[in-house]
Amino acid sequence: MSRTFILSLLASLSIIAKKKTNFVFFLVDDMGMMDLGTYGSTFYETPNIDKLAKTGMKFNYGYAACPVCSPTRASIMTGRHPVRVDITDWIPGSANKKNNKLIHPEDRDNLDLKEVTIAEELKSHGYQTFFAGKWHLGNEGYWPTDQGFDINIGGHHRGGPPGGYYSPWTNPALKSKKKGEYLTERLTEESISFLNHRNEAKPFLIFLSYYNIHTPIQPYKKYIGHFVNKAEKLSGNTPTVQEHAGQTRLRQDNPALASMVSAVDDSVGSLLAKLDELNLSGNTVVIFFSDNGGLSTKPQVGPGSNSPLRAGKGWLYEGGIREPTIIRAPDITKAGSVSNQTIVSMDFFPTILELAGLPLRPKLHADGRSVLPELKGKKGKERPLYWHYPHYHGSTWKPGASIRDGDWKLIKFYHYEKIELYNLKNDPSESKDLSKQNPKIAKELETKLVTWQKEMKAKFPRPNPDYKN
Repeated sequence: MSRTFILSLLASLSIIAKKKTNFVFFLVDDMGMMDLGTYGSTFYETPNIDKLAKTGMKFNYGYAACPVCSPTRASIMTGRHPVRVDITDWIPGSANKKNNKLIHPEDRDNLDLKEVTIAEELKSHGYQTFFAGKWHLGNEGYWPTDQGFDINIGGHHRGGPPGGYYSPWTNPALKSKKKGEYLTERLTEESISFLNHRNEAKPFLIFLSYYNIHTPIQPYKKYIGHFVNKAEKLSGNTPTVQEHAGQTRLRQDNPALASMVSAVDDSVGSLLAKLDELNLSGNTVVIFFSDNGGLSTKPQVGPGSNSPLRAGKGWLYEGGIREPTIIRAPDITKAGSVSNQTIVSMDFFPTILELAGLPLRPKLHADGRSVLPELKGKKGKERPLYWHYPHYHGSTWKPGASIRDGDWKLIKFYHYEKIELYNLKNDPSESKDLSKQNPKIAKELETKLVTWQKEMKAKFPRPNPDYKN
């Protein structure tokens, strides 16, 4: 056997060994951290997602950049804070009202085409890019195919599924095939079809962005009977608690919502099984995340529960921003590992680049950092995390902002003209406001928050001239 042949064979084997990394990103709508079995849910059932956690790394402190959808989605796509991309509310957001004390600021109704998305960056390095599901980052001209995705199945300007989850729906980017078709099943089928027909010579990004478990809360027929029976075995009425002007559900006991969670779990299981079938799991990074906390707080109580975390979607308490976060990176993450370090939605962009072996682009993903150290079981660089939500929301949230620095978290309420301070290590449910007992810490955090807002040129609410006490 000649030396030349051996060198050629070794070179070929090296190329095979260095297969480019693929990515599958599951993004759920309105799923709170406590909605998964792996995080402690006993009413919802998520065996496939729990299995994903057992084969990858689970983060206990994965945060969304905002307690509502569009800003967090923009932060994932760009690696930039919602304040920086000027999308600080769901699109198009709530209208100002005469009976609101403040007028909230105007922000963008789309993701600026000048922003560079993770899809555009990967595509420039030869990746195939596929999007399915909820987009909610602008109308036509700003859809996924205008932002770096080769294919768009169902992504448009609306936040909820137009026409509901069962066909005939009225989604302008996805026609139903048959009456009674279930949206999540269809999105999964389209994603699997992409895998079956992809260009095998090129790596891929699949971004499967579920409309589940956003309202309308429509039962998934496959499982609704099971959860109705399960709910009937629970004793007493659903416990609730007052949260400022709203009511928060304290127990997971909604059969319809539980069935919708199971639909997501089925979908995850189907796509992961396809990766196994095609021998792609060994070089495919899988990420599971949600855009904000579960909808638990409303004027008359929400459908879900984030307990023991406080409040839910729309709120800057932990229930509104702590997300189920799972990453499985082959040959990097240890199966069944758990991280208690904080990460935030802007971190996915640089993390994906580094996992793909591509150069980081710090001027692009300006507010995120790669969490590769955490994925390897090491300690990542600590930094304060900031939230700026200067809008009124249907959850009864009123304008405010927040900072987490170490174990301390401060929330600044503009409407109520007050601050609250919590130690998350000792009080994960944020039940004890320590601002009076620790004025120095409160002042330091508030100063950091204000300084950051000035640097980011954050927009603030202003007094409403028509407001009357």
